[in-house]
Amino acid sequence: MKLAMAQMAMTDRLEDNFYKSLRMINLAKDSDLIFFPEIQFSPFFPLRPNRQAARYLMDRTHPFIGKMQEKAQEHQMYISPNFYMHDGHNYDTSLLIDPNGEIVGESHMVHIADFPHFYEKEYYTPAPDGFKVFDTPFGKIGIVICFDRHFPESVRSCALRGAQLILIPTANLKEEPMALFEAEIRTQAYQNGVFIAMCNRVGREEDVIFAGESLVAHPNGRIMIKADDREALATVELDLSEATKRQKEVPFLKLRRPQEYEL
Repeated sequence: MKLAMAQMAMTDRLEDNFYKSLRMINLAKDSDLIFFPEIQFSPFFPLRPNRQAARYLMDRTHPFIGKMQEKAQEHQMYISPNFYMHDGHNYDTSLLIDPNGEIVGESHMVHIADFPHFYEKEYYTPAPDGFKVFDTPFGKIGIVICFDRHFPESVRSCALRGAQLILIPTANLKEEPMALFEAEIRTQAYQNGVFIAMCNRVGREEDVIFAGESLVAHPNGRIMIKADDREALATVELDLSEATKRQKEVPFLKLRRPQEYEL
């Protein structure tokens, strides 16, 4: 399969971010799946607490989502947008839209950050249903949203559900330890025998700069592609059967002893 990551800078104008997303989809029309950074239609409002963020909320019936469904059908590709979603509660949500334009499912952020520049508890409700893995013709794909990746249970949960590729929409800052974040992704790919793709924001918003450096790690821990700190459409060819092969060669998952891990 050909995977595309839309590394984008966002503004405070939802329509501008939406049309940029459509342009990225059109550029990636020969890809099999495209996904985006965290909260792609809006500025990163969790930088500050106590904001009126309701205007950024959308649901599955929002016209932006409808257009994403049309684009998936037009280009016969999977599309995974990430946005601020209202569905009874407010969530940080990724959808998976199939080439028929149907929403296969949705994943919500499970762990909610609460520290400077990431006042997410002010805005997001934790997922009520954990981590999700979706069947596609290319293999099983899981979604882990931004802060969740710092918890080993996230990628491990997806791997135990059969995931061969895990998508991570994120919002990483230049002031954060990006080398450590890369090592974290490589290690989890290696320990779980899965491909991991992380797509980040770029550009300045208020007093921070988003780092970019979107990347894909192979199940053997090798970095397959890594973007710089500018807007870009990064693409890479993946054979998800290599994840299954790797899990057989180095059977970390099979050799687990979960009965010994209980507190």
